[in-house]
Amino acid sequence: LSSAPAAVAYLRSVLPSTTEDAFFDYLATLDTSEVTVSAVPEGSVVFARVPFLQVKGPLLVVQLLETMLLCLVNYASLVATNATRFRLLAGPNVKLMEMGLRRAQGPDGALSASKYSYIGGFDCTSNILAGKLYGIPVRGTIAHSFIMSFTSLEEVQPRLLPLAVGKPVDLPALAESWLRRVCELLQTPPEKANRGELGAFVSYAITFPCDFQGLLDTYCTRRSGLPNFCAVALALHQLGYRAIGVRLDSGDLAQQSKEIRRVLRACGAHFQVPWFETIPIAVSNDISERSLEEFSREGSEINMIGVGTNLVTCPLQPSLGCVYKLVEVNGSPCLKLTEDEEKMTIPGTKTIYRLYDAAGHPFMDLMALEEEPSPSAGQELVVRVLGQLGETSKVVPTTVEALHRIYFRDGQV
Repeated sequence: LSSAPAAVAYLRSVLPSTTEDAFFDYLATLDTSEVTVSAVPEGSVVFARVPFLQVKGPLLVVQLLETMLLCLVNYASLVATNATRFRLLAGPNVKLMEMGLRRAQGPDGALSASKYSYIGGFDCTSNILAGKLYGIPVRGTIAHSFIMSFTSLEEVQPRLLPLAVGKPVDLPALAESWLRRVCELLQTPPEKANRGELGAFVSYAITFPCDFQGLLDTYCTRRSGLPNFCAVALALHQLGYRAIGVRLDSGDLAQQSKEIRRVLRACGAHFQVPWFETIPIAVSNDISERSLEEFSREGSEINMIGVGTNLVTCPLQPSLGCVYKLVEVNGSPCLKLTEDEEKMTIPGTKTIYRLYDAAGHPFMDLMALEEEPSPSAGQELVVRVLGQLGETSKVVPTTVEALHRIYFRDGQV
C-alpha cells in the first residue's frame, strides 16, 4: 500500500477544502511496514463468527485496508464454498470442471471463480489464463460451432494421419468405412449420420489423435453424434490411438449417459475393443446442485461434469457477508454494542485453535484471548459456546491446532 503523488492529488481534489495539508502530507508517506496480517490457510474450513483473518498495525492504515481485504475474501470464500457444495454432491469419483468464464462477473470475477473453484474441490478449468496464472489443470472440448462449420467429409484438410510406423492413412475414408459397420450394429441408417459432423470429428482426430473427444448433440445424439464418434474412435483404435471421451450438452443427461454407455459397451464387445466401454462421459448444460441430486437419484454413467453459471454466480447466495471489525486499540479491547445481537462484536485480540478428538476429527474451534495460555492436548478445557454464554462445557481435545498463520509482516509477504 502506498500513495502515489497522482493519487494524493486526486484525493485533494475531491475531499473538502477544509482538509488540512498535513493530512495529505501524511498520506504521501503511507505504507504497510508496520502491518501484520495473519489468517487461516487458504482452502481451510471456517465457521461463522470465528475470525479467519486478523490485521494489526497503525489505526488509519488498517482502516484503509478494510474495503480491499473484504473485496478479496468475500467472493473468494463464497465461490470456494459453492464449489465444495458441488463436490460433496458429486462425490469423490466424478471429475468436476469449472467452465463459467462466459457467465462470470467480468474478467476479474472469472479468474477468481476459476482459482477458488479449484481450491473448493473442482479438478480443472476451461479458463486457460487461470491455468497459466495459478497452475490449475485446464480442460476443454469441441465447440458446437466447430462441428457446424463442416458440411461434408470433402472439407477435411489434411486427410492423412501420420503414423509412427508405416505410411500415413486417409482417416476420412477409414472413418466412413467404420461408420457403416457401426450403423449396422446399432441398426441405424448410415445416411442419418451427419457427414459434416463426421468431417469435424475426423478433422479434430487428425489434429489431436491422442486426445480425440466428441460433442454428440449438435444434431441428433443417437442417430448421428454417437455413431460418428464411434466410427472415428474405432478408426483411431485401428491405428493405435485411444479416444478420451464424449460430451453431452442438452436433454436428459442422466438417461442419455446410460444409453451412450450401452452403445459403447456394445461396440467394445462386438469389435473386440475392451477399453471402449470405459470411455468417459462428460455433461454440461446449466448444471446446478439440483442437477447433481437428480443424477444421484436416477443413477447415471456420467464421469465428468462441467459447471458454469450456477457455480460462478452463486445464485443460491449471491454474496457473502464477511465483516471487518475493530476489537482492540492501544491494548484496550473494543466492543460494538447494537440492538441486533448478531452484529455485536467480540472484544480483544484473539488466537484461534481447532480441537480434534481421538479419531482425528475436528469437533470445536476455540477462541481465546491472545494473552491466555495455549491449550494443550489432553488438557481439560472449560469453554463457553457462542450464543450460550451463560453455560459452560468441559472438553478434552486429543490434538490442538493453532489456525492462524502470519502471511504479511514488516511490509513483506
